Amino acid sequence: MAIVVALGILAKSTALFAGPPFRTDDPETVDYKHWEFYTATQYENDRGHLSGTAPHLEGNYGLLPNVQLHLIVPDAFDRPKGGPALFGPGDVELGVKYRFVQESEYVPMVGTFPLLEAPTGSKARGLGTGQPQLFVPLWLQKSLGPWTSYGGGGYWINPGTGNRDYWFFGWLIQRDITKWLTTGAEIFHRTPVTTGGQSETGYNIGAIVNFTDVHHFICSAGTDIHGPANFFFYAAYLMTWGPPEKGEERKAAK
Repeated sequence: MAIVVALGILAKSTALFAGPPFRTDDPETVDYKHWEFYTATQYENDRGHLSGTAPHLEGNYGLLPNVQLHLIVPDAFDRPKGGPALFGPGDVELGVKYRFVQESEYVPMVGTFPLLEAPTGSKARGLGTGQPQLFVPLWLQKSLGPWTSYGGGGYWINPGTGNRDYWFFGWLIQRDITKWLTTGAEIFHRTPVTTGGQSETGYNIGAIVNFTDVHHFICSAGTDIHGPANFFFYAAYLMTWGPPEKGEERKAAK
């Protein structure tokens, strides 16, 4: 996949999820009967307030052609400025990605990826939102040679006292440098998530390193251009596998 699937969990009052190692996602699904498994960590520094996951586990499965199941189970941490670090289970993320337009010479790939954030983490300890949240996006993607560009946005339903529903938009450009290295950069914007809160505009720069067809390393880092002045970092070890293609089966039989 382009930059693969689902960014881990920021276990705090605002969920910020998307496609590793970026916040922006793509419409490309995991191949039918194939798997992706991530062991990842995510970190955010909001002016001395540290939060993230250490680690979170993510799984994606190609249930049907153009349909992908998604799950993230995090071990979250939160350290308020001047306070102690707290660790524990974070909010579990569930999702289904559906690609309904295939890419062609002149038409981009199009899909949606609804996500449900289940409030399994402790809000009192800063490890969860305390309320279920729902994200309904639309993603587009177009490739040309070694270049791929994708993005879009969606609407977060964000209940709770002091919270407000909000929009997220992002766009990314990436390039295959070699067979084993892909680099990319994104810019994103999020409207305020709390009453009286700030909007946020930021960027991430990241890379995918393909050691083999099964083993990969992905990472990104970025900061806000406008907003809370956050610094964020993501890194993951990714395994991808599935049944061999028919041609590969015949070759192995020989």
